[in-house]
Amino acid sequence: MNDHATPVLLLNPPRTTTAELLAQAAAWRGHDVVAHARQAEGRETYWYGGPLAADALSGRLGLGLLEPADDWLTTVPQDLLRRSVRLTTLAGARSLGRPAFVKPPSEKIDLLPAAVYEDASALPAALDDGTPVLVSEVVEFAAEYRLFVRDGEVAAGSRYAVHGRPDPAPLDPRAEAFAREVLKATADGLPSAVCVDIGRLGDGGWAIVEANMAWFAHCYAAEPDRVLDVVLRAAGPLPRVSDRDRPFVRAPRTRPNERAAR
Repeated sequence: MNDHATPVLLLNPPRTTTAELLAQAAAWRGHDVVAHARQAEGRETYWYGGPLAADALSGRLGLGLLEPADDWLTTVPQDLLRRSVRLTTLAGARSLGRPAFVKPPSEKIDLLPAAVYEDASALPAALDDGTPVLVSEVVEFAAEYRLFVRDGEVAAGSRYAVHGRPDPAPLDPRAEAFAREVLKATADGLPSAVCVDIGRLGDGGWAIVEANMAWFAHCYAAEPDRVLDVVLRAAGPLPRVSDRDRPFVRAPRTRPNERAAR
């Protein structure tokens, strides 16, 4: 029988490689690692998994899931962004007459992969016009890095791609230096536990890529135990969320409507 005083890390199946690494780190700390919500009910519960399942379970389990605001990327200093970005709707993206990088603001939508769309005809017709999207000027990142951030500091990090292809490796000093610059300028607008991606451009300059929820981010080559520190802060019991983080607590989402034609 499980001890109800023991904290729980709930990992919704199927498990990813990152989930397995976090499970090992959590078990080493003495957490019970479980796969079903019924095993977590009435207990101090933490979450790692997708947003759809999180929306279904967060109220039932009393979770406070932290995430950046949908429009955060549009608010950062231009010298750290190095491109134009705006939050609009799929209808707005369809009105563009030029190639653009289009993505959902804070989570994946199967029918709308984050990608460069050459024109409006390439955007999925099966999604409702009101679906929120971020539309960005097209830039090429030579290398991309993931930062797991806690209290405005990089707790763990990793390179994850080179020229758009997966290539995990430890953070290098240049990435760490730019990360410090980014967090000094932007941490006040982010939850205390979050995932921030940065990248080196083809011209050698650096830019912010995006920010996402830490509780649904791959760790790549980052140290799993340090990643777990961020995940536990970002996806734990709602009563433990600080006043500062309350504005960043995720409200369960209404899923974008898919049109009848499939």
